[in-house]
Formats: sequence, structure tokens, C-alpha cells
Amino acid sequence: MSKVTERVEAICQPVVESLGFELVDVEYVKEGPDYYLRIAIDKPGGIDISDCALASEKISEVMDKEDPITEAYFLDVSSPGAERPLKKEKDYENAIGKHVYVKLYEPVEGDKEWIGELKEVSKDTITLSAKIKTRTKVIEIDRKRIAKIRLAVIL
Repeated sequence: MSKVTERVEAICQPVVESLGFELVDVEYVKEGPDYYLRIAIDKPGGIDISDCALASEKISEVMDKEDPITEAYFLDVSSPGAERPLKKEKDYENAIGKHVYVKLYEPVEGDKEWIGELKEVSKDTITLSAKIKTRTKVIEIDRKRIAKIRLAVIL
């Protein structure tokens, strides 16, 4: 996490929590000539457009006051979506028993991408139960190898 996103998270966390929401993720990126501050929020039962509008208004107020970003940027407040990224330890724990998509820096058992049910989480590893054709395989993955992990929607 960059210093900007850490600072923004510290500023926005109390605001988001005061509204009864969870701060899921903060992302600050440059796309073409423009900068974007993307903030994902959630709550039990999910976030709707009015929740995003309210949070955006309150976050904008505190960001204007604190002014942690020198460049002009677009603020985007949204739900993390059905394929929510797993960023915090709590996210991993809440995902146990659910399907996840895992992209790795280097292959594990010949593959860099896995989809399976998250069975266990420890400080150093995760355990997936992945279906490969007609059989199920249990795979243990070192968390240092994980480039990206998110919930997976299985149809």
C-alpha cells in the first residue's frame, strides 16, 4: 500500500464507519492524464447507490479539509462487487467455505491460476479444494505466492 492510500485510508476509515459501512479497499491510480481515488465500501446485505452517494459526499468533505493528495483527482466510491478482493485478514476468514479465484506470481502444481473453495487460512498458507475435471484436489498455497485473490462467482 502506498503512502497516499495509507493516509487516505486513515482519513476515511472513521467517516465510513460512522455511516455504518466497512472500508474494503482504497486505490489511487493514474489512468492516462487523470488520477482516480477509488474507495470500496460494504455493509451486511450489500451497498446500494444511495449508500455510495452518501459516503462519497462525506468522504469528499473530509478529503477537502485534510487535503492529502496534491494532484486533482476523481473520487469514485462503490461496492466491492460480487467478486470482492480479499485484502485483510478478516476478508480471508469470511471467505472460508466460499469459492475464490487465486492468481499466483509463480505456478503451484503447474498452474498460476486456481478456482476453488477456500477451506483453511493460516498466517502463511491457504488451502483450496479445487475441482479438476471430475476429481477434487486439495491444494495448499503459500500466501507469499498470491498476486491476487478474490471471491469467485460460480454459475
